[in-house]
Parts: sequence; structure tokens; C-alpha cells
Amino acid sequence: MNQTTTTIWQATVNGRPALGAVAERSRQTSLRDVEMFTDMTGDRNPLHYDADLAAASPFGGLIVQGGVTSGLLNALVAEDLPGPGTVFLGVEWRFVKAVKVGETITARAEVTSVREDKPICTLATTVRNAAGEICLTGTATTYTVPLRR
Repeated sequence: MNQTTTTIWQATVNGRPALGAVAERSRQTSLRDVEMFTDMTGDRNPLHYDADLAAASPFGGLIVQGGVTSGLLNALVAEDLPGPGTVFLGVEWRFVKAVKVGETITARAEVTSVREDKPICTLATTVRNAAGEICLTGTATTYTVPLRR
């Protein structure tokens, strides 16, 4: 690693993450999440609001929008790993199981590569429900803005 690379990572709040570093963040979803996401996006899919229709659907109840599910990963990378100043450069996610309103979900990110020339990482990402079932899986590439002066 050269001096420039060391300086770039040292200027990030959490520093250079180690390969294999892991962070998790959990929260219980709510109808308020659905309503706030609708306020931001206009997504009024009946599967999020019509309890009778949702109960008769393959999901068996009201579900949160996919953006609510993936949103927990936004908080995880921006707050925990890699940390403050981090933004997504790209994501490749598959939504494999719906998250019901009221379910507790846990987002997990593991560092699978770290660039030496720039504060860029690749992360393996998942979101699981309380039963441990994968709801979202994939990868994310992040850039961490050096915020230290």
C-alpha cells in the first residue's frame, strides 16, 4: 500500500475495513414504514394497505415495500460498515421472500474486497427475517468519502 492509499483510507471516519469484516443491524417493520415510504415514492400497492386482499394473496398478510427492506442496508453501510460518508456505487439485489408488516429483519454486510487505490469496497449483503430466512440477497459496491480533514 502506498502513502496516497493510506492517506485516503485514514481520512475516512472508520478507516480501511478489513476483508471479512461484518456488521449487522436489526429493526421491526411497521405500517408507519409503509406509510412513510408511500409518502416518499407514491407506492400505494394494495398488498401494503388492504389487509383482506393481502391475507388472500400468496404473502398471507400485509407486506412492506422492497425499499423498506433494502433501506436497512442503506443505514448499515452509512453508519456501521464501511461507515459515515459511505454511498452505494452499485447494487445487485434479489428479493427472494417478502417481509410482512411487523416482522423483525436483520441486515448483514460482509466485506469481500477492498480497493487499495480508492476507498471502494464490495460487500456481500443479506436481509433475513426473525426465522433466519433470507428475504434479500446480493452484493453492493460502496464508496466512502474521506470526511476527516
